[in-house]
Amino acid sequence: MGQSPSTAAVATPEINRREGSQRWLAADSTSGRDYIADLPDDCLAGVFQFLSSVDRKRCSLVCKRWMRVDGQSRHRLSLNAQVELLDFVPSLFDRFDSVTKLALRCDRRSTSITDDVLILISLRCQNLTRLKLRGCREITEVGMAGLAKNCKGLKKLSCGSCMFGIKGLNALFDNCAVLEELSVKRLRGANETSSLKSICLKELVNGQSFAPLIIGSKNLRTLKLIRCLGDWDNTLESIGNLNAGLIEIHLEKIQVSDVGLSGLSNCSSLETLHIVKTPECSNLGLSFVAERCKLLRKLHIDGWRTNRIGDDGLIAVAKHCPNLQELVLIGIYPTSLSLTAIASNCRSLERLALCGISTIGDEEIDCIAVKCVALKKLCIKGCSISNAGIEALASGCPNLVKIKVKKCRKVTGEVVEWLRGRRGSLAFSFDDSEIEALDGSGSDIGAQDSTTAFAHLGSHVPVADAASSSNNTNNNRSTMFRTKFGFLAGRNFVPCAFRRWSTSENISSSSFS
Repeated sequence: MGQSPSTAAVATPEINRREGSQRWLAADSTSGRDYIADLPDDCLAGVFQFLSSVDRKRCSLVCKRWMRVDGQSRHRLSLNAQVELLDFVPSLFDRFDSVTKLALRCDRRSTSITDDVLILISLRCQNLTRLKLRGCREITEVGMAGLAKNCKGLKKLSCGSCMFGIKGLNALFDNCAVLEELSVKRLRGANETSSLKSICLKELVNGQSFAPLIIGSKNLRTLKLIRCLGDWDNTLESIGNLNAGLIEIHLEKIQVSDVGLSGLSNCSSLETLHIVKTPECSNLGLSFVAERCKLLRKLHIDGWRTNRIGDDGLIAVAKHCPNLQELVLIGIYPTSLSLTAIASNCRSLERLALCGISTIGDEEIDCIAVKCVALKKLCIKGCSISNAGIEALASGCPNLVKIKVKKCRKVTGEVVEWLRGRRGSLAFSFDDSEIEALDGSGSDIGAQDSTTAFAHLGSHVPVADAASSSNNTNNNRSTMFRTKFGFLAGRNFVPCAFRRWSTSENISSSSFS
């Protein structure tokens, strides 16, 4: 009495799915059938591709078939290139017999692999298309010649802190007809080749010995010269006269003046230009480039606070480069005059970074907010803006999706929260800590390697972790370079400013992603 009648429970879709799954598992456990065994190897390999490196290694231990499928579907491998690796090469590449991208790294305190090991690896990886060598100091021209003969399909080579020189590289040029990209750090010279599409030279004492290689690479599309000694004006003039097809050029901490920029202005197809800490470059050289390279889409300038690039050069860019999409300005002194010209004429500008610029204030930000209609990502760092400048962004830049404000002392957290309330979809990164010494160098530009590391080859040869091995040596390398090249250490490095939106603090185009 007084009790309400009971009601039958209503089965929800989630309960039905759970019960169905339980019935399937019960039936499977009773029948003892392994449904995964029915999957073809290609499908199983496809499943493995979605797993993390750690999970893949665990899966490879489940059974012999899974280990075989995992090994055959691995195309990227990263190894500690210590001399003990020789004992493991046969078994290692019996398992991973489909490797096309290989990284070999050895730290400074260890003895690296020798020519015999490199040749043996090349015999086992004849389909290799990409190779990265770091710290392999025991490899000579003999090993590189063997590699070149066995891996004729090599397309990309990156080498740093190796001891082989011109003969080793020339062997690759003679045998690897499809070689497209070469990145060299702390190495010696080489002869010309016609197949290269990308060349990156870093920290070379005798970088000028690569001039014939650069000038003779008729299909060259990307050139990066970073901290290489010598006067580069004549080389860049020759490049402009003989290779007008370049579309991307990075110049960082090298001796180049307006003469070199004038030569590069003949590259009418140029789309990306980085001028980083080249104190002899001025408005004149930038104007030459702007007037002739009308397809320019990405421009990064770190003026090193030399005050040689300013309004005049930027106004020339605004006038002649209407397709500009990305602009990074560090340590220069533009005013509202040039920023107004860029905002008015470069209607496609989507990414803008203003860093360490004392002449940027609320007036300039207000101009950007009103005129940069296409702007999607904005970084302001170490500038003299206040809350009023941030407030202008509440109604301006309708396509803005990300903004980063850092080291701007007059901007408070209150206005940041106010702007977030007004534009809820806007991703806002704010840091009001004290200004630090900033570095705008782009020497470490580029995505981090995603090479897969394997843990247990044996008790003496641990496999390299690409991220940690590179990070551990960066500080030592920088220290060594400053010691060798004291003329750079004597300069006051410009506080730079623009860094990645993610946890990485490198300045690059990926900072806008």
